[in-house]
Amino acid sequence: MSTLRAPCDLLEDVKEAEAVPALYFTLSVGDSEKELGDSSEKEVKSADFFIVLKHEGECTVTPIEEPSETTTEKGADDASEKSFDFIMFEKSKITEKSLCSQNEEEEALESPEEASQTENVKWTDNGKTSLESNQRESPKISTEIFQDTVGKEESSKLEEENESTDKLEKPMKTLRVQSNENISKSNNANVAQMSLKPSPSVGSSLENLELDSLLPAVRSVDSPLWSTENGAMLEEAWEGLQKSYVYYKGKPVGTLAAMDPIAEALNYNQVFIRDFVPSGLACLMRPANAGGDPEIVKNFLLKTLHLQGWEKRIDNFTLGEGVMPASFKVLYDSHRQKETLVADFGGSAIGRVAPVDSGFWWIILLRSYTKCTHDYTLSELPEVQRGMKLILNLCLSDGFDTFPTLLCADGCSMIDRRMGIYGYPIEIQALFYFALRSSRQMLKPERDGKELIERIDKRIRALSFHIQKYYWLDFTQLNNIYRYKTEEYSHTAVNKFNVIPESIPDWVFDFMPLRGGYLIGNVSPARMDFRWFLVGNCIAILSSLATPAQATAIMDLIEERWEDLIGEMPLKIVYPALEGHEWRTVTGFDPKNTRWSYHNGGSWPVLIWLLTAACIKTGRPQIAKRAIELIEQRLSKDGWPEYYDGKTGRYVGKQARKYQTWSISGYLVAKMLIENPANLPIISLEEDKKIAKPKLTRSISF
Repeated sequence: MSTLRAPCDLLEDVKEAEAVPALYFTLSVGDSEKELGDSSEKEVKSADFFIVLKHEGECTVTPIEEPSETTTEKGADDASEKSFDFIMFEKSKITEKSLCSQNEEEEALESPEEASQTENVKWTDNGKTSLESNQRESPKISTEIFQDTVGKEESSKLEEENESTDKLEKPMKTLRVQSNENISKSNNANVAQMSLKPSPSVGSSLENLELDSLLPAVRSVDSPLWSTENGAMLEEAWEGLQKSYVYYKGKPVGTLAAMDPIAEALNYNQVFIRDFVPSGLACLMRPANAGGDPEIVKNFLLKTLHLQGWEKRIDNFTLGEGVMPASFKVLYDSHRQKETLVADFGGSAIGRVAPVDSGFWWIILLRSYTKCTHDYTLSELPEVQRGMKLILNLCLSDGFDTFPTLLCADGCSMIDRRMGIYGYPIEIQALFYFALRSSRQMLKPERDGKELIERIDKRIRALSFHIQKYYWLDFTQLNNIYRYKTEEYSHTAVNKFNVIPESIPDWVFDFMPLRGGYLIGNVSPARMDFRWFLVGNCIAILSSLATPAQATAIMDLIEERWEDLIGEMPLKIVYPALEGHEWRTVTGFDPKNTRWSYHNGGSWPVLIWLLTAACIKTGRPQIAKRAIELIEQRLSKDGWPEYYDGKTGRYVGKQARKYQTWSISGYLVAKMLIENPANLPIISLEEDKKIAKPKLTRSISF
């Protein structure tokens, strides 16, 4: 594990260069630009530097602008609050001395003058480190280097020209930085060493992260994530989210789907179960002193639970008791002079299909609320316990199924139009698994609860085995399927689903990289849907349905196929798009789902929160940061549209609603996750070691 030392221990006199192997940077006002020209393309304007020490014996030196005369202690506070390990060196003269030994050097570096310009590192009783800002004021350190340095570049040129004469008269300064090998061998007892530990919210996967992924450059003045423009974008997003609140009897109970002032409302003036999930997460993750509102999540959960108990009829058929509504809206009854709730259980949807995913999202959000607020009284309410059992009984009831996956109709999830996802779509299976594990944590083993928990455990084991074995596709597995024999009988069959190799679409062979893999869209008898579905794969990572190796491979695939899956505007809901004859037969000539539009290969900004959470869990936050930067370039300027069209997501969707609430809330959740990964457990489950993996092979699984 790499270590960091106080800045005073990194300074040595130039005359002792032969004593210890070190990295040298000789700087002066006249030739600093020449000396650093090969390693940094930035203009050096002073002898001040921001130094980040990386593990594995590396170090990076980046020039920054000269701070102004005005000073505060905000910089030290920011460092403590955000836990960023960085060291600021201010402009100072290094008195040239000749040191006779290493002990004399250490005594000289312990002088009070230099100690007042650093931060004290304290060790707490539980073994963690805490940074405490020194109480002494340093008149030369300014926190403005994190704010408007870039914007003040031109205005500061005249001041620098006036000071150039004085700078040239100053003696040449030499900065000597030791490599990590020499630092770690030091015996200086007065220097506290801090070991970088993985975040508990991410798990052991963080042990393999590089230091620069733990210390992302989001605090840099050049970073788009922290520019003034993006700060205004965040304020606009929070304001838009609050404007979308829907009130029932004076209490907030959800958020509108969209607030487009021009387009026809249709059903976008309703509160959708799945649409509210990112809005609810944003309200949970935001600190209470900054405007966090967990109460709206609680009200939403209780009101939708109340709607679950309604009689649900479509024509002359009555739906199952546990079905959750797709959406609801608040109407004012002028005759009765009171507000009423009107729910839609699929009878008003385009496809007239009941939403299978609504119940799963409800259970997942209930767990998120409990995890964030530690309010266990809500999940322990008898009516809430009954609501969970009704949802699960719909899915765990006995039938003719030979697989542990759920059989679904087309249009039963986020893709609520005909898109060929009938059968056993990966999105529903991943949400089903997530809901099973979430309810397993919240159900009380009372009355029939113990029996239900046993059924859940059996289904979790069977479902995880089935998905991990039969839905997984990488280069090796693709080659195996390509060589499958057909018409195999008996339990020794390798080609379990009798998939005809000739049915593999041509695009898969070009799309599949040597490094990476993913869970395919659907597996059923004689049919494999090889399309990429982002929601299913990200939910599989967050719920730990995908193994750690598979989760890593999914991230590898996203990196390898960035232009296809991310493009100019994140993120593709499905890849590739259906075209030509296939589009006509699968979608039924759907004019909204034309190629690279809407659900047929469109780009949906809301999905950024799912990608960000999956990236943090797998230890790849740099992928999420890169995608967020793409979103910040256009999303607010384009009016927060619902989706984008085109193969790379370049154009605002032809029927996209503006000021789409979950586009706003998805961005907010992604930002809060990347800034504070401790929010991850709210929406993530670690791998359950207690669940015994079935010792079955492909040839004897049935």
